[in-house]
Amino acid sequence: MGMPRRFNYQHLLYFWAVVRAGSLRRACEELSLSAPTISAQLRTLEHRMGEKLLTKSGRTLVPTEVGKLVYGYADEIFGLGREMVDALENQPSRRPLRLVVGIDDVVPKETAHRLIEPALRMEHAVRIVCREGTLDRLAADLAVHEIDVVLSDAALTPGLNVRAYSHHLGESAITWMSMPRIAAALRRGFPKSLDGVPMLLPTSDTAIRRAIDQWLARLDIHALIVGEFEDYGLLREFARAGHGLIPVPALQVDYFTELYGLKPIGIAGGVSVQFYALSIERKIKHPAVAAIVQSARQIFASGAGWGKRGKSAKR
Repeated sequence: MGMPRRFNYQHLLYFWAVVRAGSLRRACEELSLSAPTISAQLRTLEHRMGEKLLTKSGRTLVPTEVGKLVYGYADEIFGLGREMVDALENQPSRRPLRLVVGIDDVVPKETAHRLIEPALRMEHAVRIVCREGTLDRLAADLAVHEIDVVLSDAALTPGLNVRAYSHHLGESAITWMSMPRIAAALRRGFPKSLDGVPMLLPTSDTAIRRAIDQWLARLDIHALIVGEFEDYGLLREFARAGHGLIPVPALQVDYFTELYGLKPIGIAGGVSVQFYALSIERKIKHPAVAAIVQSARQIFASGAGWGKRGKSAKR
């Protein structure tokens, strides 16, 4: 195969992403591009290479023998590119260290803020870029090195098909909260008092929701679910409007009380929400990610809560 003197590395990236994703559809989702766009660029790349790089196997696209060779080189090229970016970002200099954080929709924004904040207190200046979305989408961005770390309530699973690592930060009990008038009535006879009471919950595809569903079933509590939300911030706003009670990580009960006026009802015994930092590094090297992980583990280990101004507050 005669390599052309010049070719478009963006087209090579599309080819690399399709092979890594295992399908054109997943690659389209990861790259936020349409199938016709990627298909056209792949044809252009094959034309410039003078070889067929992909072939159909059932409903999937797989690399040809030449495609496997090209993919091997592409994997090294983009791997070296990432190492170059890491080296430039981590070298001592006056310019800010860039940190791209993905935040799973189910993680309360207040929790995400407290987890990320230690990165801004580093001696070296840091510029953060926050992206929100579902775990599937964020994991895809992590796989193609568009995100440095993802904050989530769930570890990566084989089904996500991402080569990355889950760093456990800690866990927190779950406290039911609502507006004061509702909370005062529900404290009496808790947890049976929750039977038939309007609830606002995360969507069923989240780890915290699965744990809550099991808790409700175990106590034979009928859940009157009036709303399900991917975004925790929207869930909180509906609770502030008095539409039902919500589950809140116990570490942030003080915060939700001080800032939003919600009051605790009771703790969901045996239920906890986990927090993870997901990265492509087995051993974290990015200084800002390391600061986040270290600080988070200290906070969770201490069992302290987070007050409105970010201070620890005992419960």
